Amino acid sequence: MNRRIVRTLHLLLLTGLFISTAFAMASTVSHLSGSYQILQTADLGPQTYIRLQLRLANRGQADLRIQRITLWSFLSPGKSATNSCSLVIPTGASTSTTQLFTIPRSEYRSLTRGTPLRLLVAVEGPEGHKAIELVRLDPISRGKAN
Repeated sequence: MNRRIVRTLHLLLLTGLFISTAFAMASTVSHLSGSYQILQTADLGPQTYIRLQLRLANRGQADLRIQRITLWSFLSPGKSATNSCSLVIPTGASTSTTQLFTIPRSEYRSLTRGTPLRLLVAVEGPEGHKAIELVRLDPISRGKAN
């Protein structure tokens, strides 16, 4: 019985250590923020094709390499649209990219009403540490895009 308790405590300790290390690495890897503008749309029946201009800013302390961008939707999380990409954002800088996505029409309507866009961004930070970060982007009103 004592061995079982000790084994369970060791597993809990290792799990806690793993989780705290993962959160510590994620917090040091990426600090992204940004905005978006819808550049083009096309109605595809129940879905909408959109071309987005994304402006991402690196507020962290190290250069970031973005490997994948996923358009995240709370309305239909199982139908997220993902694009592979290769962007490098230096420390304290920002960059623009244009990405194409096909999303449910309901999600598009939500975006046109000013709902913040959420991205899951796969980044690689210092020393090859990888993380997935949820980034909330605010809409850019027409005429203010760079």
